[in-house]
Amino acid sequence: MPTPFHLAIQVRDVAEAREFYGTKMGFSEGRSDTCWVDYDMFGHQLVVHLNPNLGPSGKVQNYCNPVDDHAVPVPHFGVVLEIPQWKQLAERVRTFVDEFIIEPYVRFEGQAGEQHTMFFEDPSGNALEFKAFANIETELFAK
Repeated sequence: MPTPFHLAIQVRDVAEAREFYGTKMGFSEGRSDTCWVDYDMFGHQLVVHLNPNLGPSGKVQNYCNPVDDHAVPVPHFGVVLEIPQWKQLAERVRTFVDEFIIEPYVRFEGQAGEQHTMFFEDPSGNALEFKAFANIETELFAK
């Protein structure tokens, strides 16, 4: 098993983050306190931390870089999945995400590193990318 990563992000409201990551995304909750919550994000540890400076309507501001004719938000994070798992997640996400940053599609089609990808934001404006490769071991870092 690969070593899991730990990522801590800021959110504007812990209850709102619980609804998004726990209920809608379906990530199981681990330890928590009034200002933070741990989630199991496909075997990795995602922790949401309250940042009261974001305020009730505040969002993280992202910058975009061009990739494959799309504006990719920076920063962003997510997990690399198997294609069937990615397709299931894409179907689930379509039930609660009103607007994708980048709709689910195949990037670099027919090229080295071909991948399924999608981008969307959590309620605090954190950009998420989930991607999948036909063969993760050989294609993840293909040039």
